[in-house]
Amino acid sequence: MSLHGNLLGPDPTLLPADAALDAALDGGADPTDVAAAHPATSAAWAALAERALANGEPVAAYAYARTGYHRGLDQLRRNGWKGFGPVPWAHEPNQGFLRALAALAKAADAIGEDDEATRCRNFLADSDPAALAALGLA
Repeated sequence: MSLHGNLLGPDPTLLPADAALDAALDGGADPTDVAAAHPATSAAWAALAERALANGEPVAAYAYARTGYHRGLDQLRRNGWKGFGPVPWAHEPNQGFLRALAALAKAADAIGEDDEATRCRNFLADSDPAALAALGLA
């Protein structure tokens, strides 16, 4: 019998890069337009959630963040994630999902959804503890 993979746990899940999408978001395109053109991307939904939080709109932020979170789960599963294991913050294509998850935690806090906020923080810590600090949740 041979053993394959990481004996300490699953290999990190690394989402594929999308250069066109990255250029749109980095180039200052409105995240509403990006989400409409690329609804499967977590990064656009995360940007919308972050903007709504900054504008004092926690219910809208919650909806945007939850959409980004679920779209990210879909992407992770398509790329081999089995529902657990590392999703490294340092891998840039993962950051849209992790940002959506952090925004969901913050929006849940803002509307008093304490259990959801805790679950999101725990999920983020399990994905990559470095993401907590990078996203202001440490």
